[in-house]
Amino acid sequence: MNFSIESFDKYTIVRVEAEKVGGIISPELKAKFVELNAQGVRNIVFNMHKARYCDSSGLSAILVGNRLCKNSDGSFVICKLNEMVSKLIQISQLESILSITSTEQEAIDFLLMEEVSRDLDND
Repeated sequence: MNFSIESFDKYTIVRVEAEKVGGIISPELKAKFVELNAQGVRNIVFNMHKARYCDSSGLSAILVGNRLCKNSDGSFVICKLNEMVSKLIQISQLESILSITSTEQEAIDFLLMEEVSRDLDND
């Protein structure tokens, strides 16, 4: 498998296990994001620690995950980007749309703070 999944009470971590997030992995990734969303997962940490490259289909998969989480009143956070993938996101002008952190723990903390904020807004 090109990615691993670890589920927790308030969030799920999807870790890329491939060096390229592109043509082969993107349809699998989109399908997994849709499946997780259908299972009620609304907060996802997308850890790209092993990805050295991402193409337009990879960005498309990331945007699908982001949209599904946002539409479910949740959060999608990307972490552990290497320099090349980070530059692609900047060139694509997606850094203002996507939530990005340096570490997985920062991503988890961000999601949990977003969850607390949403809970307070609902009260």
